Amino acid sequence: MAKESTTIDVGEPSTVTKSTIHEKKKGFVAAAAGGGYKRGLAIFDFLLRLAAIGITIGASSVMFTAEETLPFFTQFLQFQAGYDDFPTFQFFVIAIAIVASYLVLSLPFSIVTIVRPLATLPRLILLISDTVVVTLTTSATAAAAAMVYLAHNGNSNTNWLPICQQFGDFCQATSSAVVAASIGIVFFILLIIISAIALKRH
Repeated sequence: MAKESTTIDVGEPSTVTKSTIHEKKKGFVAAAAGGGYKRGLAIFDFLLRLAAIGITIGASSVMFTAEETLPFFTQFLQFQAGYDDFPTFQFFVIAIAIVASYLVLSLPFSIVTIVRPLATLPRLILLISDTVVVTLTTSATAAAAAMVYLAHNGNSNTNWLPICQQFGDFCQATSSAVVAASIGIVFFILLIIISAIALKRH
């Protein structure tokens, strides 16, 4: 009678084991998919940083070398315009050079996000740093743009005469530097958006 009352049920544990394995596989596939698109974002982030480095270095260099001397001058008097004659342009050169240096230093963090796309700490550091640096870039570019506008158009209310009719090459160089820095701001906005998307869990 004791033998007849003994029952052995092995079906249910097998079902539980299969279900657990299936869930683990689904989780692994979901993680791999998430890592795949995040790695793609990280690669795009790295390429954008390389492009931004070129843009910011170019903007700072063009502004730094902006200088023009008018052909009509005497032994005691000559008309010359250079970036160092305007404190706003000096601020622009220094600020954009700092931004370019930051971008170079941020490349290792960007590489880490490619190798480990699911890591959140490097991405969070880049997000915070990019947000701070884009503020510096925007302020320097806006200040220089205001000065370039005055150089082109002047201000009759304050008797500020436009100088670009005489210093055409100088104004063209400063304008090009401001445009390049503005493109750099767009790159930073894209970098911030990429970091925000990559920080999402799904």
